[in-house]
Amino acid sequence: MELLGKSRLELRALCVAMGEPVYRGDQLYRALYAQRIFDLARVTSLPAGFREKLARETTVTLPTLRQRYASTDGSVRYLLGLGKEKALNTESTEVAEKNTRKRGAAAVEAVFMPSEARQTICISTQAGCAVDCQFCMTAQLGLIRNLTAGEILAQVLLPLEEHKETLTPQTNVVLMGQGEPLLNYEQVMAAMEILLDQSGMGLAPKHVTLSTSGIVPGIERLAKETRRPKLAISLNASSDAQRDLLMPINKKYPLSKLLAACRNFPRGSREYITFEYVLLGGVNDTADDAKRVARFMADLGRVKVNLIPWNPGSLPYKEPSQESIDRFHKILLEKGVPAFTRYSRGRDVMAACGQLALTEVNSNPFTVIS
Repeated sequence: MELLGKSRLELRALCVAMGEPVYRGDQLYRALYAQRIFDLARVTSLPAGFREKLARETTVTLPTLRQRYASTDGSVRYLLGLGKEKALNTESTEVAEKNTRKRGAAAVEAVFMPSEARQTICISTQAGCAVDCQFCMTAQLGLIRNLTAGEILAQVLLPLEEHKETLTPQTNVVLMGQGEPLLNYEQVMAAMEILLDQSGMGLAPKHVTLSTSGIVPGIERLAKETRRPKLAISLNASSDAQRDLLMPINKKYPLSKLLAACRNFPRGSREYITFEYVLLGGVNDTADDAKRVARFMADLGRVKVNLIPWNPGSLPYKEPSQESIDRFHKILLEKGVPAFTRYSRGRDVMAACGQLALTEVNSNPFTVIS
């Protein structure tokens, strides 16, 4: 049985089923998520006999570290190999074998970005992505499979443990890597339960952000959660016609439905919905685009817009000019919309927004740490 990704209640039930007191589940939970101990033999809060039994009957499976790519700005892109996705309990043996072969092994990426005041970790929720945003290199992979809660959490646990000597008190996590989080809702929220539990990994909800391309039913479902990450919307267009071309998911959930879901999304007294807008040179970066985006924001309550200049890759787009970036930013501010220009980190190692496509590079200008 795999332990990584199991909740506190699940670990308590497991310990009781193995003949141990219920509090052993709390000790195991703390060891895995708060202390980041992945070798069961080292969980010294548990009796030696129980540790031996756990080692025989359970596993703690971490992704395989294929490679680390270190950026000149201090960011590190992790290329992580995953095992095959387990068969579902509801599948027959024949169907399970067929689907397991189809799901196969997978790989994902996570990015660790240190700064003076905090460290931010960008994680994936799916291997590949099915949403097919035209300006994102991850879209070229297609959807390989959903990640488990344990595989999602491991992308936070591994970098934190590796950089434990230099960590600052604040950790931010952004679900902005490969995949659409709201199309893997159950596993993402199972991971969030542990990530946001002060007895687990202990992150504050205000320091965790989930970014979606606009899956309206998922947004509405997230709105009902009592403990949830902040919401970010990948907008990237100023009209339905434009968004249909750039983000085909818009044909299913057009702007009117998406903005209505955002309007109804509950927010705390100091909570904002963030709209991410990737600026594509000569495509969506005009003054008229900026004015339309400002009109979208007018009646949505507390919102802010992050402008993200497109990061170069193998797609037929170009970076916006500094003039168009500044103009867009200025128009939003003049219209009363809080706006920020975010320049992505890790561009030199293909770790920036929209660049995650499992690129393995072993030559300059990339610095590879083995």
